[in-house]
This record gives sequence, structure tokens and C-alpha cells, in this order.
Amino acid sequence: MAKIGSAEQMRDPNYTPPLAVAIPLGIQHVLAMFVSNVTPAIIVAGAAGFGFGSNSPDFPELLYMIQMSMLFAGVATLFQTIGFGPVGARLPVVQGTSFAFIPIMIPLVAGKGVDALAALFGGVLIGGLFHACLGLVIGKIRFALPPLVTGLVVTMIGLALVKVGIEYAAGGVPAKDAGAASYGGLLSWSAALVVIFVTLAVKFFTRGMLSISAVLIGIVVGYVYCIMVGMLPPAKIAGSWNNAAVFALPQPFKYGFEFSTAAVIGFCLMAFVSAVETVGDVSGITKGGAGREATDKEIAGATYADGLGTAIAGLFGALPNTSFSQNVGLIAMTGLMSRHVVTFGGIFLIICGLIPKVGGVIRTVPIEVLGGGVIVMFGMVVASGISMLSDVNWNRRNMVIFAVALSFGLGLQLEVMNLPASAPNALQHLPDTLRILGSSGILPAALIAIVLNLILPEELPDEATDEVSGGLAGHGKGSLAGE
Repeated sequence: MAKIGSAEQMRDPNYTPPLAVAIPLGIQHVLAMFVSNVTPAIIVAGAAGFGFGSNSPDFPELLYMIQMSMLFAGVATLFQTIGFGPVGARLPVVQGTSFAFIPIMIPLVAGKGVDALAALFGGVLIGGLFHACLGLVIGKIRFALPPLVTGLVVTMIGLALVKVGIEYAAGGVPAKDAGAASYGGLLSWSAALVVIFVTLAVKFFTRGMLSISAVLIGIVVGYVYCIMVGMLPPAKIAGSWNNAAVFALPQPFKYGFEFSTAAVIGFCLMAFVSAVETVGDVSGITKGGAGREATDKEIAGATYADGLGTAIAGLFGALPNTSFSQNVGLIAMTGLMSRHVVTFGGIFLIICGLIPKVGGVIRTVPIEVLGGGVIVMFGMVVASGISMLSDVNWNRRNMVIFAVALSFGLGLQLEVMNLPASAPNALQHLPDTLRILGSSGILPAALIAIVLNLILPEELPDEATDEVSGGLAGHGKGSLAGE
């Protein structure tokens, strides 16, 4: 570390290390988040019906969405690191496409193809502007989103997504819907398991950047494995590379613009969760890199950049952006607070986003390989939510709030999201807007948890919990109840 700078310089966000060090460190930040950044676009395209294995004539639109994911993650990162006016934390904050919105987006696009994207990106644009406005009040609303609420929401986001990983690992949703004999076959699972085992081996038996890039390394090894066993013919890779342009600019309103009440409400409500996540990441950066608390100005600036980055992404066909937590860990590991290092990473992302050949290679990744990586990533989302919940004081009041919110949210998620669109479900008699918002389960759970947390009295008698818990509530000091 002595070669990078003095101890004082390492803690200074405005310090610029020598370029020979700064550029590789910036690319290192991109490698740590690359797979997570492009995965949401792949999942949304798959849900809409033009993703991997769909043979849809709209499949090339996936390439564009992957390209935009990289480009506007880079743009949003520069908003954070360089900033302008009140926008930007001016800290080493890496932005990327958010997993948090996926359970909201899937019901909006499910089976509707490219036609659904006008309403989706209209919601991204308006939700992003709303998100930016939260920067004015973020300090005042944090009280309404304690770890009980945010931990519940993050856990449910992960639970809503884990099914995707299993479906991908088994051969993909199109193969499942078509009743293909290959779905769930040994060859498909072998590719996914190679990714999982390599990821775990790299994560636990290496250190530094190798450990942080474990999912990326696992996917690369799985990719090579698929070539070796004949799942991915080299001719397919060459064809995708040759058919992709060398350079292409983003197209504003490529998919049109449509106002959807469900999309706007969904994105605006989830913006609260994303904003709180960003506050946590900014706080983690300043604590881990500089040993201090984040200032109100830095938190507000980060929230402005979060929302503005999302709104601009929506204009060009990219999904919502948020700060990436894995990069917070990278800053704590290196001890380098330089925002200019992350600026180089943002520039690298923008360059990748302007070169469709990068996306052309990504879209040749077999769905089973991606499934192996997704199983690990979405499992980590669940684990992150549980980690947040570990900060909760598990008294009897909080247990009841969590129980009611989880029962509603997870119940709706399992009952509605897992049924064919034509099948009757628990929300079928609600207006379309409420049905779409409720089907993810996440928004009902979050709203119930927020409201109950605000209105219920702080103390709840022991016997009140015993009555509804079947004797599993825990008793006395040192118990699960924490009392």
C-alpha cells in the first residue's frame, strides 16, 4: 500500500494515485460487479419472453439492454464520483443495475414481449425522478425504515429470485415451458454445478481481488466447460461476435414511453428501499475507508445521483441503478478512498457499453452457466437480508410485526407469482394496478411492516405473543425473543 500513497492520502477521496495503479484498481471495481450488473436485464428479458433460449425475433433487444446496463452504470458512477452541483456523494461509490426492482418488473413484463417495455421504462424514468427527490428528505424518513423493514424487504427480494436460479440451471424457462426432455438434465446441471463449486472454491480459498471476483471466475470456468463438452459450439460465439457492431450509441425512447400506474407506483415505492441501501453503502464507504461517519451532504448527494442515474437510464432503455455493496467491501479491503479510481472504473463501463461486441459475447453464455452464478448471487441477497435482521431487537412486538408482514408477503409471492397468468389467484378480483403491485409480495410486506412499526405500541405482553406462536416465541432473557 505504501506504493499507492501515504496513510493520509489513502483516506482522502480527492487523492489520485499514479495512473499505473489507479486504472487497474478502477477496472478491478468493474470486475467485482460486472456479472451482477448485467444479470437483471437478462432476467427481465427472459420474463418478457425474448431472453436466452426463447428463439424470439426480439432476442437482439437483449443485447441492447445488456449494452445499456453497462453504459448507464458507468454514467451513474460518474455522477457519484465526479458530481455536479448537489448531485453526487463525491466518494468512490460504484453504481450498477439493481436486483431490488426485479420482483416488481417481472409482473409488469411477464409474457408480454417488447411491447411491455414502454410502460416499464416509463416507470423507471418517473421512479428515478422520485428517487432523486428523496435526497431532500432522506435524513427525515430513515426512521420509518429500520432494519426490521429493510431486512424483511431484502430477504423477500432474494426469496422471490431464487426460483430463477434453479430454472436457469436446469435449462431455462423456455425449455421448461416447452416440456423439453433436456430440461433438468444431467448436462445442464453439470454446467451449473461447475460454476457453483468453482465460485465457492475461489471465494473461500483465495484472498483479495480473486475472492471478490469469485462469481465472475466461476462463470468463466463454466463457459469454458460448456465449450469443452459441446454445449456451446465455437461457431455460435464467432457468429455472435461477428454480428455485433463495433460501436453503437444509445437510442432515446427506443421502446417508446407509456404511463403505467402500476409501474410508477411500484418503482416509486421501491425507491425508498434503494435509497436506504445507498445510505448504508455510503456510510460503509466512509467508515471502512476513512474511519468516519458520512455527512448529510454526502448522503443527500448520493441519493440525488442514485435517482438521476436511474431516470436517465430509463430514457435510453436501461434498468434502475443503485450503489453496489460488493464494491464497498473492496474499498475496505484496499483501504483506498480515492473517488478518482472509481471514476476510471466508470469510464471503463461506459466504453464497454458503447461496444456491442462485449454484449455479443455475454449473450453467448449458456443459460445453465448463468444459473449457477445466479443461485449464488440471489442466495447472497437472502443472506444479506438475514444479516440486516440480525441487527433487530427481537422483542415480542417486532416478532409479531415480522410474522404478519412475512405471512402476507411470502404468501402472495408463492400463490400469485408461481401461477400461470390464466389461472385464478388470490388477487384476481383486484384492479390491474393493485394486482400487479401485490403479486410480488414485497410491497405488501414492506407497507405492512412500516405501518405496524409506526402504530403499534413499543411494549407487547408476553402472553399476547404466546397465544399466536404455538409456544415457539421464546421465553425470558437470553431466548430468541431477546427479552
